[in-house]
Amino acid sequence: MMKINGSCHCGKITFEADIDPNKVRICHCIDCQKLSGTAFRTTVMSEPNGVTFITGSAKEYIKIAANGNRRAQGFCPDCGSSLYATTENEKNRIYGIRVGTLEQRNELTPRFQIWCRSAFPWLQSINSLPAFETSPNN
Repeated sequence: MMKINGSCHCGKITFEADIDPNKVRICHCIDCQKLSGTAFRTTVMSEPNGVTFITGSAKEYIKIAANGNRRAQGFCPDCGSSLYATTENEKNRIYGIRVGTLEQRNELTPRFQIWCRSAFPWLQSINSLPAFETSPNN
């Protein structure tokens, strides 16, 4: 068990959560690609009812996933940061928290990947791309 904390990009929403650091995963599904605007999304699962919102509250909408599950997608109504996905039911919610929103993001290494059939084919060669510590002057 690990205690984590995080926030949206603008800082209006802050939260704490209890998580299992062994439940960090990368999801390559098309929903995660569209919701994140990039190749995949990294999440960590909370304990049941393991998230406490300190400031602000997320706006949610329901998305039906490819597997038919109804998932509440939580995001900041001001800056639009995607914060989590969870069950539609408000009892015993387990949150899939977006690792990029967490202060402890560098400590949370993914343990597995899912929906790899939707993964971008160029991810295999990303390590061969030129890499810069900051944005190069173009």
